[in-house]
Amino acid sequence: MENIITNIDFEALLKLSSIIGLSVIASIIAYFISKKYIIKIIHKLIFKTKSSWDDTLVKSGFFEQLAHIVPPLVILYFSSMYPQNMQDALSQIVGFWIAIVVIKSIDKFLSALLDIYNSFEVSKEKPIKGYIQLLKMFVYILGFIIAVCILVGVSPWGVLSGVGAFTAVLMFIFKDTILSLVASVQIVANDLFKVGDWIEAPNFGADGEVIDIALHSVKVQNWDKTIVTIPTYKFMENSFKNWRGMSDSGGRRIKRALFIDVNSIKFCTPQLLEKLNKIEIIKDYLQEKQKVVDTTDEITLNKRKLTNIGTFREYVKRYLENNPNIDSKNFTFIVRQLQPTSKGVPLEIYAFSNKNKWAEYEDIQSDIFDHLLVALKEFDLKLYQEPSGEFGAK
Repeated sequence: MENIITNIDFEALLKLSSIIGLSVIASIIAYFISKKYIIKIIHKLIFKTKSSWDDTLVKSGFFEQLAHIVPPLVILYFSSMYPQNMQDALSQIVGFWIAIVVIKSIDKFLSALLDIYNSFEVSKEKPIKGYIQLLKMFVYILGFIIAVCILVGVSPWGVLSGVGAFTAVLMFIFKDTILSLVASVQIVANDLFKVGDWIEAPNFGADGEVIDIALHSVKVQNWDKTIVTIPTYKFMENSFKNWRGMSDSGGRRIKRALFIDVNSIKFCTPQLLEKLNKIEIIKDYLQEKQKVVDTTDEITLNKRKLTNIGTFREYVKRYLENNPNIDSKNFTFIVRQLQPTSKGVPLEIYAFSNKNKWAEYEDIQSDIFDHLLVALKEFDLKLYQEPSGEFGAK
């Protein structure tokens, strides 16, 4: 009798082993065929189409990930051959496996969707990376709960219905995520900044171009090529400057002053006026002024006389108006004298160049002040400087 039981157990074990071996081998073969042949055929068909969005699905690895669902499906097909007491456990394990594959496949699909969206110009105006990341997080949390419920044989709907009781705990755990989501919505809705904008956030050491806007962080590449990562919600708590208005306007402000030595400021003498009359851009100005002002050497405050700083200010104004790199018609344009300081009388230029690229802007600004620094001497004016150089050499 014992021999019969032993033979029966051995036969059942041998049959079970054969079924397990057959199902494992079949799943491996099915996976190999789908990976090496079916996926390649799908890829070739996709690359032949005219649309590019399906190419993005291929590059994201969506189809390769989807191929991982083949082995558990094959094992599930053979589950009916297993003993009844093993079928339930096997179904739970396979169900867990399929759930994990589906979660990762959705992740790949959402990544491809983001890449497709980023290929359009609208993505720079309305980035959705933060929303995609939030959706991925939701998929992983929900998918993990469902997968674990399938594995332990518990209804996922009962578990999900009880999540509401832990809302306060979840809000505490995902506080930064919630704040970042709200900040992301405000940034997009109010168009505060976008990828490619130049922003300046001194509190975070950021002064450069926005290169990435995600759910939890914003990356800014400074002009020295360092990258600053700032929590998204911090932009709602701290002030920052966006230079997009300057970039979109087509101009860039020049605001710089020449500090004139007070000791060099004087009334224009006949000799100085004779020399200045040779400068074409102020020749007509001087001729008009000489009709109503006294041009003699006599120093008196009872008569109107030209000053060298006032004449120089008119020269600077006309020089800039004739400069092809300065837009004096569409932007604010002022050449003004500010309040005297201990370092002289500031003569400030407030104008806009018609080029806003950094290198071009600096060249324009440097060329203007190179010229004006030399032109000062023609008006018998001197630039203020600390007692060094000329005085220090004596």
